[in-house]
Amino acid sequence: MLQELDHLPAGLLEADSRDLCRHLGGPTLIHLPGARQPPLFVCVLLHGNEPVGWDAVRGLLTARLARFGELRLPRALSLFIGNVTAAAQGVRHLPDQPDYNRVWPGGALPPMPETALMAAVLGRMTERGVFASIDLHNNTGTNPHYACVERLDSRTLQLATLFARTVVYFSGASGVQSNAFADLCPAVTLECGKVGEAAGVTHARALVDAALHLAAVPDHPVAPHDIDLFHTVARVLVPSGVSLGFPPQPADLLLDPEIERYNFREVPRGTAFARPRDPAVGIGFEVLNERGKDIADRFFHLEDGEVRLRRPVMPAMLTRDLTVIRQDCLGYLMERYSDHVPGRG
Repeated sequence: MLQELDHLPAGLLEADSRDLCRHLGGPTLIHLPGARQPPLFVCVLLHGNEPVGWDAVRGLLTARLARFGELRLPRALSLFIGNVTAAAQGVRHLPDQPDYNRVWPGGALPPMPETALMAAVLGRMTERGVFASIDLHNNTGTNPHYACVERLDSRTLQLATLFARTVVYFSGASGVQSNAFADLCPAVTLECGKVGEAAGVTHARALVDAALHLAAVPDHPVAPHDIDLFHTVARVLVPSGVSLGFPPQPADLLLDPEIERYNFREVPRGTAFARPRDPAVGIGFEVLNERGKDIADRFFHLEDGEVRLRRPVMPAMLTRDLTVIRQDCLGYLMERYSDHVPGRG
């Protein structure tokens, strides 16, 4: 069941992400009053090993309490604190749990306690109304700070570019939070760099503070010089039957140890991503488009014993973290999409 509060429990703001389970016991939706309604919805810790959202929000709220003696928020805030049991162990999710950013309404997973939980969150926020939705995440790979959107309307892009000029449009991702909220309000997912980087916490905190101070999300088109828009065209996965590693480890597929350097760069045709131990492994990647079709042969081929690009691409979120690769994916492939910004022509 959804735990819902209208106050901050004593000591909560002093707790880091690993201690939240002790204070809350489970996923919790906290409603805090403010001068304006409807509330800003902020989602943190959908992945237990990505504390940037909680660190940003608790820093913001702690500073306001120190300054005013009370929160005195310019807009009401509804804060959803997600997978606190995984956060207690510093992992994305526990072995017996689904990914908390794949269980929101509209997803393909069968009914389970987590899908019911997220449906309750969405239902409650539908009743209360939502000004805007912000889902805060860390990256595992080396990437710039950027925003992800599932809609290309001007209000959503205005909210996204309030965080960064780099915006990634994706569609077809099943059960993600921003997609579930997109019919209610402008909804963005913000990627705030690696865990432990203070700049990511500072940037996320500044964005939440700015959103709380907005009287309205602007609905005029984003200026061309204020946005670099990309479109995610494919997701790169490694099948469970293919062992994975980095040289000199023994594995079916050995990844380039410097693979993260390709993120948000135009990577030319012929670039090597990996080397199979045995040619029978083949490419070793599944590359799924937005409809779930494997299009690996469109992007990769074997040449001189290496898995190389067939065509120029711009990757994102490529990571060396083998656990994340198994739980989620190796990364994404993108194309430039700036001609699709509303009002551009």
